[in-house]
Amino acid sequence: MDTLARAVEAALFAAEEPMTAEAIAGFLGDAAVGDVRAALRQLAEDYAPRGIQLVERAKRWHFETAPDLAHLLRREKEQLRRLSRAATEVLAIIAYHEPVSRAEIESIRGVQTSGGTLDVLMEAGWVKIAGRREVPGRPTIYATTPEFLEHFGLASRRDLPGIAELRATGLLDPVEDAYEELMGGDEADAAHETAAHDDPEIDEG
Repeated sequence: MDTLARAVEAALFAAEEPMTAEAIAGFLGDAAVGDVRAALRQLAEDYAPRGIQLVERAKRWHFETAPDLAHLLRREKEQLRRLSRAATEVLAIIAYHEPVSRAEIESIRGVQTSGGTLDVLMEAGWVKIAGRREVPGRPTIYATTPEFLEHFGLASRRDLPGIAELRATGLLDPVEDAYEELMGGDEADAAHETAAHDDPEIDEG
């Protein structure tokens, strides 16, 4: 392993949060961003078969436990948390159409969206306020977070599944035409766009 790769490894190990290649280069002082990216790829390859892996989420890099070993480190039983249908639909709409306003979410869903639904998603760390739309009234717009990508194992939004994949995994009820209409039909597969008045809270089970 060369000197730069070792320095990048040390910087990430000491970091309190995931870092971009640009941030690492700035931290190291005289390293070129391109060289840092090459070192990151080298490190990711080196760590791939090990118990700790180097992964990229939303262009930020960090070390994490290998997925097949994560259960060994859990000291407490995880509580199952299941999103309500309303929250699931809103999260899907934001993920595929971000940034979107609440009015745009309601237009896609066809029903009014409770403010509590958005609060639940923001408290979970999956959705954030991304600014305001530059139109009359300047409505707040929402987008997903890097934590959303990390939780669902996505490197970027380009990895979001299309309608056929959602149906194959059972996340889409084939008998409910409303879902397909919200998801944009066959065009959703090509464009990777989707839209997924009930209880907005997370159900505990």
